[in-house]
Parts: sequence; structure tokens; C-alpha cells
Amino acid sequence: MKLSISKEHLNESIGHVSKAITSRTPIPILSGIKFDTTEEGVRLTASDADITIQSFIPVEKDGHTIIRVEQEGSVVLPAKFFGEIIKKLPSNEIEIEIRPPFQATIRSGGSEVQLVGLDPEEYPQLPVIEERKIVSVPGDLLKTMIRQTSYAVSTSEATPILTGVLWSLDEQGLKFISCDRHRLAQRETPLDASTEQYFRGVVISGKTLNELSKVIPDDHSLTDIVVSDNQVLFRMDNLLFYSRLLEGTYPDTSKLIPNQFQTEIVVSGKLLTEAIDRAYLLSREEKTNIVKLVMNEDQTLEISSSSSEIGKVTEMIPVESMTGQLLKISFNSKYMLDALRVIDSEAIRLGFTGAMSPIIIEPLGETKVLQLILPYRTTN
Repeated sequence: MKLSISKEHLNESIGHVSKAITSRTPIPILSGIKFDTTEEGVRLTASDADITIQSFIPVEKDGHTIIRVEQEGSVVLPAKFFGEIIKKLPSNEIEIEIRPPFQATIRSGGSEVQLVGLDPEEYPQLPVIEERKIVSVPGDLLKTMIRQTSYAVSTSEATPILTGVLWSLDEQGLKFISCDRHRLAQRETPLDASTEQYFRGVVISGKTLNELSKVIPDDHSLTDIVVSDNQVLFRMDNLLFYSRLLEGTYPDTSKLIPNQFQTEIVVSGKLLTEAIDRAYLLSREEKTNIVKLVMNEDQTLEISSSSSEIGKVTEMIPVESMTGQLLKISFNSKYMLDALRVIDSEAIRLGFTGAMSPIIIEPLGETKVLQLILPYRTTN
């Protein structure tokens, strides 16, 4: 194998596929990046057995030559060293040559680096996915939906299914749900699809989704989502992202969400977030994260936290509207801040069904985002 390639494009592809590399792989060859060169271009593949990412660099792009192939071939190169070396090479053009058995020579400017490669035949094959259920979602929307739900997955491996986000697609559209038993995040969006494309019970690891979000384009270009029995494929321009689905049945969370509220408040999201953020500073020092919210008759909210060693923070903020019974309620300020920061809305609606019932946080408007956190019981 012998070729010369643009450093910029090679760096970008290595950056994408390296997100699938883990240092604790039980299969030694998975610590490397598979490098396939054909007359069409270069294909890089990396995997940790749970996720697999493949990036393709074409020979030409926008009329510019990116790769010149002298000899086709394949090799697996150590990901850590290969990635670091490519970043540090002096020239914008890199020459890579593989001699038998799998000895790699990398040249750039006055630099020459030699790496010991591995046999590509020993690298696992890509997952085989039956392409029956395919839907397309704009990249920027998909990233937003992941951001608004993946933060609320459980970090406890005691219940592996809760470390993922539940996906479903039906006549109502695409819905994501995450829940760690203390809080819940839900996002829905309308999506035109036929009944043959519908799916339910698809659970994807929150960590995987966060890595996926890093490679999804920020623009409105479409990402194809291909769902099979135990795998999901995200297909973007010149990039494939495969993920194994989590096994098990996701619990029914619909009963957690109240249909009616005893008290409803509409308040500025910015004012509420900033006030709770300041109160969080003291609650964090106390290692409880508990912040108290008191509704006043003069259409204001009192938000406070205290530390026995430092002092007390009290915030008074106006509300745009308040209906129902006045309540005093305590909650985890970290959970509340996480929920508020992913709601992209100037006005926030809070719904309460009692001092010890779930708190619902939603944006005003048509965007279907729902956040739920459980309150705390305090002695006073």
C-alpha cells in the first residue's frame, strides 16, 4: 500500500473514528484503526465492539485532489500513536507506505516515522444491519434531542437499561425518554414515517449518544437512522456510526407524568436559572444540593439555600403568572439546573401537584420538551 494524503482530511477522519477507541479493550487489535485504501479513497474504521465508526475520505472533493493512490492495500495501525503522530507532522501532505508484513512508513516534510502495523484480516467485520426501518432526521435537530435527554440517564450499572435513552417512532413522531429514578427527560418531534418504519423499545447508551453527537453535523443536513433487532446505524455524509442496542425492557415512565396540576407557574427561564445557580453554590458546599422554593402571594418566588459553615443565599424573582395553591418545596438544585439549561425557551412553565409530588418543567411554545424531577422531604 502506498499513497499520499491531505493532513487536514486525515486528521479529521482520525478524530471521528477515534471516538470508538477504548484503552480497556479485551481484543488487542481493537486498539488500532483499520486503514483501507482503494482507487476511490481511504476508509478508516475503529471499534470497541459496542460502537463502530467508519469514515471515508474520497480521492477528490469539491474539485480538489485529497489523495493520490499509488498502490491499494489495508493495514491496522495503533490508534494512539498514529493519531498523535499525524497531528504533529510538519507538512500538509503525508505519504504512507506499507511494506510486508505490515511495516508502516509515514513521511511528511523532513520527518519519517515507522510504525508496526497489524494484519487487517484479523479485524472484526462491520455489523450487518437489515435496512428495513430507515428514517432521516436533520442533524441539528438530532443533536438537540440528544442534548435534552442524554444528561438524565442513570450512571449506575446496577440497572443497565436505565443508562440508555429510550427511542420510539409512531404516528405521533420520534420520542426520546431518559430516567435515572430521580429525574426524567422527554423530547418529542413530529416526523413523517410509514407504519413499516415504526419502532419501539430501542434503547441506546447515553455515553454512545454523547459520542454520536460530537460527529453529527451542526447543520440541517439529514442523518439516516437504520434500526435493526440489536444494532442501530447512523449514516451521515462519508461517516457511518454503528451502535449495539442495550438489552432489556425499559420501564413504563408514563405513569410518573401527571395530567393535571395543583399549581402552575410561568417564569423567565434566564432569571430562574441564574437564581438557582447562585443558591446552588451554597447547597453544593453543604453536599446536599438542596434548594428551597417558596411561592408568595405577591407573585414572586423566594429561592434559598444555606450552609451551616458559610451562610445563606436568598433570591426573590418575579413570575409572569401563578395559578393554584401556594407551595413550599425543596429540590436537588443540580438536577433543576441540568433541566433548565437544556430547555431552549425564554419562558418556562413549572407544574406542581403537591409539595412531595414530581415537579414538571416545560418550555412555553410548541417544542415538546418535558423535564421531571422529584422533590426532597426536609425537616422544616
